Amino acid sequence: MIEGVIVKKLVRHCDDRGYFTELVRDDESLLARFGQASLSLSYPGVIKAFHYHEHQDDVWFFPSGNAQVVLYDLRENSVTKGETSVFYMGEDHPIVVLIPKGVAHGYRVLGNVPATILYFTTSSYNPDAPDEKRIPWDDPLINFDWSTKNR
Repeated sequence: MIEGVIVKKLVRHCDDRGYFTELVRDDESLLARFGQASLSLSYPGVIKAFHYHEHQDDVWFFPSGNAQVVLYDLRENSVTKGETSVFYMGEDHPIVVLIPKGVAHGYRVLGNVPATILYFTTSSYNPDAPDEKRIPWDDPLINFDWSTKNR
C-alpha cells in the first residue's frame, strides 16, 4: 500500500431502528487538523480523476453506491513513489481512506446507481488559490486501466 495511506474499517452499531457509524474522530489521528467536509454525487460510469494536493490531506467515504478508488504516489521522497493502490469502497464495502498530500486520487462509479462521496480535508477550499492540481484520467504516467475485467 502507498506510504501514508490509512484505511479504517468501519463498525456499524445496529438495532431495530437502523444503524450508527462513526466516520472520523479527532482522537484517532486521521487528519492532522480539520478543514472542511464536503458531499458530492456522481452518476453511474463517471470517472472523476485525477487530482492531488500540495498542502492538504483528504479522507474519503462513500455512504451510498460503490466506487473504484485509485491512488498514485507522486511524492519524490516517498518509498512508494510511482505505486498505485486500488480500493473498492461504498455501501458494499464501508471503509474510510486517508489520502496524503502528494498522492493523486480519483474514482469510477461502479454499478447502475449513483455514488455519493463524503470527504473531509485538512484545509478549506480557497477559490483564489486552490490546492488542487489536475492530471488527466488517462495520463500515461499513471497508466491505469479503468475498464472492468470480465472474469
